Amino acid sequence: MIAAAHYLLPIPILLPLVSAGFVLFLARDPRLQRMIALLTLATTTATAFALAVAADAGPVVLDVGSWAAPIGVTLVADRLASIMLVVSQIVTLAVLVFSQAQNLATQGARSPVTIYYPTYLILSAGVANAFLTGDLFNLFVGFEILLAASFVLITLGGTRGRVRAGTVYVVVSLLSSSIFLAGIALTYAATGTVNIAQLSIRLREIDPGAALMIQAVLLVAFGIKAAVVPLQAWLPDSYPTAPAPVTAVFAGLMTKVGVYAMIRLQVFLFPGDSIAPILGVIALLTMIIGILGAVAQDDVKRLLSFTLVSHIGYMAWGLSLVTEAGLAAAIYYAAHHILVQTTLFLVAGLIEKRTGTTSLARLSGLARKAPLVAILFFITGMNLVGVPPLTGFVGKLGLAQASVNAAQISSGVPALQAWLLFAGGIVTSFLTLYVVAKWWNMAFWQNPKDAPSVVAEPMLGPDVSEAVRERATRQVERARSALAPVAERSRFSAQASRTESEKVIVERTPVLMTVTVAALVAVQVAMAAASGPIWTYVSSAARDQMFRYPYITAVLGEDGRGSGSSLDEVPDAPLPEPEQDHRSQSDFGRSDGTPADKTPADKAPADKAPSGAAVSDGMLSGERR
Repeated sequence: MIAAAHYLLPIPILLPLVSAGFVLFLARDPRLQRMIALLTLATTTATAFALAVAADAGPVVLDVGSWAAPIGVTLVADRLASIMLVVSQIVTLAVLVFSQAQNLATQGARSPVTIYYPTYLILSAGVANAFLTGDLFNLFVGFEILLAASFVLITLGGTRGRVRAGTVYVVVSLLSSSIFLAGIALTYAATGTVNIAQLSIRLREIDPGAALMIQAVLLVAFGIKAAVVPLQAWLPDSYPTAPAPVTAVFAGLMTKVGVYAMIRLQVFLFPGDSIAPILGVIALLTMIIGILGAVAQDDVKRLLSFTLVSHIGYMAWGLSLVTEAGLAAAIYYAAHHILVQTTLFLVAGLIEKRTGTTSLARLSGLARKAPLVAILFFITGMNLVGVPPLTGFVGKLGLAQASVNAAQISSGVPALQAWLLFAGGIVTSFLTLYVVAKWWNMAFWQNPKDAPSVVAEPMLGPDVSEAVRERATRQVERARSALAPVAERSRFSAQASRTESEKVIVERTPVLMTVTVAALVAVQVAMAAASGPIWTYVSSAARDQMFRYPYITAVLGEDGRGSGSSLDEVPDAPLPEPEQDHRSQSDFGRSDGTPADKTPADKAPADKAPSGAAVSDGMLSGERR
């Protein structure tokens, strides 16, 4: 299977696109639409797992159309891309099942039946393309696919609030795309290529000032996508207006595509740690400002939108340390957060489906009315906080250890920054606990009789005289007295109507929605149980990004000339001898336990390249995997 793994690479991209075309022409048969969409995403999920297994032996590469890199389009599945692809496919499949249970595609005349499923499949293809592409331009194409699909999904139903939010989202995304395109133009002008493997060599050969300028431009573009402070203002106003499943998949995946691009940018492409201090400041501000925004919210969806921003800061924290351990923790936390944030938004969808609202002021007693939903929220909320032994704790512990180690082996500003990030992470965790406890207390634990009234009181300013206040009070009392008989007669009928309404809502809440959320919680628990092997995998992924040589060799070959049919037409200098990036070593050794003065097996020199490296006609095995 591993020998033919490269044939699997196009499936997560092409299969959803082809299926979207078929589904679009089946608008009159929603049942067949659902079946095709489910089968498609189930297939891409299985493919993602197969690619992750194959990538553990070395990067899996495919030259599209047999045109050799760096000229041709290249798809690459290394460990980093594979783990992000696996988690993203799990989430897209789960959200699709949830939306089908909620009947999102057909709920009401204003929800276009013909567009939901094909657009959702296109979104899945765009995410997969962003993770698997081997060049900057096709990463840009992946972003544009996501933008087109996202606008359709975020404006489903055509309500005024959704159109307004969609417009803001599109404007911000177009700004980010324009900056990204400018960065690609600068990169090509300076290096003559957009292939990521070749860029990792050439960006180290150009003027450092030019490289820093390119890095800054790309960082701004990806920072907008990732919603880091101060580029995050668009997110809390855009996500909450969309339907719950759409918001869930956006929260889980869209910002993580930006985080993934930042990892490729900071670690793989550019040498040194010139912007690490800037990343550290961004990480600290993102954690603190995001969680403070969440503390002030009384709507569940807006609260979750701010926690989403806040916890992007944890990933930027690991990235700013510019060490192998920090990068491994950032990758692990990104995978964890995709699952957790998606699950929390789906829990919000369950609450909204049952009660008709996401306002904390109007929620109470759900622990008694919906105990299973309460359990699912509690587990996921504690995972977000980072309570052991869940994945949030594992990720935050890894970040804390990496930060302490970085502080101990450095001095001055880098050491101070590492300690500040450590402290900021702890403060953010406690504030996250407060936010989760607030949600639990108001929505689940609070007795309905103790819930505060949501009836707006007269807004009498401080300059209103006492006489005016008394006159207003007397008028209110007279009105209440006049309406008392009517209110008394209607009280019992209203109570009966509310009871009957609650019964109808409960009966119409599909069991499959709850089962889907429970399945995602089970995946979180399974990930926590398998934290050891997963941490080993992400540590290897971080090492690959630091070392670079397996990826470069897999894509370009030993001679740096690619391996497709145009092999003789791609002049390029041979690859430099592999040398370990200083950022992946420390006095404490490597994350896999290998002492710093030793060379692990997967860092063998060119004449002893690892057998797992994906090689082709111009490489060691004579055949690309």
